[in-house]
Amino acid sequence: MRLAIAGDLHGDWTFDDEQLLDQLKPDAVLFVGDLSDGDLRLVKAITRLNRPCAVILGNHDRGRDRSGEKLRQQLLMLGELDCSWRMRNWSSPPVAIIGCRPCSSGGGFHLSEAVRSVFGPVTEEESANRIVQAASGAPETWPLVLLAHSGPIGLGSDASSICGRDWKHPHIDWGDRDLAIAVEAMRRHRAADLVVFGHMHHCLRGGKGERLTFHRDRYGTAYVNAACVPRSGSDESGQTLIHFTWVEFEGRHLSLVSHRWFHLDGTLAYEQTLLRQPRESFSAC
Repeated sequence: MRLAIAGDLHGDWTFDDEQLLDQLKPDAVLFVGDLSDGDLRLVKAITRLNRPCAVILGNHDRGRDRSGEKLRQQLLMLGELDCSWRMRNWSSPPVAIIGCRPCSSGGGFHLSEAVRSVFGPVTEEESANRIVQAASGAPETWPLVLLAHSGPIGLGSDASSICGRDWKHPHIDWGDRDLAIAVEAMRRHRAADLVVFGHMHHCLRGGKGERLTFHRDRYGTAYVNAACVPRSGSDESGQTLIHFTWVEFEGRHLSLVSHRWFHLDGTLAYEQTLLRQPRESFSAC
């Protein structure tokens, strides 16, 4: 099973992306948020994709509207594609996508006025419990994937850490506490196979290098930051390149995680492999 993950779009989504997905034919497409600043045209384009999709909205998606109306309109348009605190309801592909807290801005736990207006005064504990409860409905034979905008706290406090704050001193861990609590609580029943998120851009502020984008903990849970911004660019010959984070499962076994840059015709221009572990090699260890 193959999953294409679109990192923070920030409006960078065109008909080229749609055509590319038709060439790549992933089994599902996941969006980690920050689609735009509330532009409904982009949201509508995602709803028109002719393949299964799952979406969690990011902090930019609420725009500058404190009333929550922009956020509410996007959620209404997304319908079942929205995964806020719930499992994406589908029968195929056989993967359980569990949405975490919508519109996270990282840094522990904070609900904006817009999010409070739409979802009510959800506490950190309630948020974690909602994630755990949604995950409890995942079929045992399916991979279990958490879809978040910001990753969890606990993965490093350097500027280059997977969720490290790079724009202000001191550099600290800028992950979400409620997500970390949920990941820990889920292990009592079943550990998540993969946690997918964005928010913290791969290129560090001030041109100070690249962020770490992959981590695997001692329980086997993999974490991948998909926020390659901008997602589109060009190669040395001027041909357009588009980025997707690419994930493959063999049954419940996570066999591949990579960052891929594709030409518009679907040919692979460049791949940064983060994990490659086919089931056969895993079984032989």
